[in-house]
Amino acid sequence: MEHAIQTLREQIRSAHADRTVLRIRGGGSKDFYGNSLQGTLLDTRGLAGVLSYEPSELVVTAGAGTALADLEALLAEQGQCLPFEPPHFAWSGATTATVGGMVASGLAGPARASVGGVRDYVLGLHMVNGLGQELQFGGQVMKNVAGYDVSRLMVGALGTLGLLTQISLKVLPRAPAEATLCFALPQQQALEQLHRWGAQPLPLNASCWVRDDSDATRAARELLFVRLRGAVAAVDAACRTMCSDCGGERLDSAQADWLLCRDQQLPFFARPSGSDMALWRLSVAQTAPVLDVPWAQLVEWHGALRWLWAPLDAAAQLQCQAQARGGHATLFVAPGANALPLSGRFAPKNAAETAIEQRLKTSFDPHGIFNPGRLTAAH
Repeated sequence: MEHAIQTLREQIRSAHADRTVLRIRGGGSKDFYGNSLQGTLLDTRGLAGVLSYEPSELVVTAGAGTALADLEALLAEQGQCLPFEPPHFAWSGATTATVGGMVASGLAGPARASVGGVRDYVLGLHMVNGLGQELQFGGQVMKNVAGYDVSRLMVGALGTLGLLTQISLKVLPRAPAEATLCFALPQQQALEQLHRWGAQPLPLNASCWVRDDSDATRAARELLFVRLRGAVAAVDAACRTMCSDCGGERLDSAQADWLLCRDQQLPFFARPSGSDMALWRLSVAQTAPVLDVPWAQLVEWHGALRWLWAPLDAAAQLQCQAQARGGHATLFVAPGANALPLSGRFAPKNAAETAIEQRLKTSFDPHGIFNPGRLTAAH
């Protein structure tokens, strides 16, 4: 991997000298996410391989170009996992998701509200800045309090601050038991019930509320799915308590459905036929009420994440609704490659936030050669 790093450093130095821009890319599974894709390709797939793994210490270090599926398979052999369930997005047409893309996008799956996100599991990383210099932040241990926590700053930066070369991650053992419960509840009642359960000592791990109208032979159903994970006795006791509360049923085999939810392959995520609707992602306070919008929704993270299909001209309305509920709206999948200007996919930032971002960008990438425009027009 050292040779691959050196080759990439030389490419970065050349781009810095020539003031040309570079597009950092691993497997390409997140190409749809964010604003523009500009510049000469800087391919990270040569940075592949698990560099160290200590199952007893719950720490793994892998190259940024390592296939996410390969890392997850290695962890599974030891009964361990990435508990935040990073999505793979196989539907995007990419060859594979990578560890670097997982960190750069900062996206997590169904268990996010219960176990934390990508940022909570990054212990340290190595990177190359816009001058071609190798930098190291954090470490390979759970407790690391020296200096600024720059490694976690790279989570969600979409490669605009530098090239990630290797990442150290905290992992966790798989839960001894798992169960999925299904309840027939309208959205408002489902949210209220999730809040009640959240105040109790129950092993809640993930939830998904959706309106199921896939079967044309029967009326649409509004369903809440809740996944429990933990000790066998705790899961069994929670199943009895929760089903008694709302008359739910326990599903014997739902693992595949949660994977489909993670990777946005449930029927809800199929673009409405003959439509130019866009997929919007609204992150709001977990206790936020039902959104006052006319479009169908899917609700995750115990109420904190709302997905919906809506037209592009609904951007202002959705941003207003999300902000009023303590969050923001993101255009996640656009109907066309050039559907919006550079600044149109993410929630606008205030002057103070913009100034901080610009100073960070200048510190790590003074000539703006990495992924220009991917986050904002200024980047």
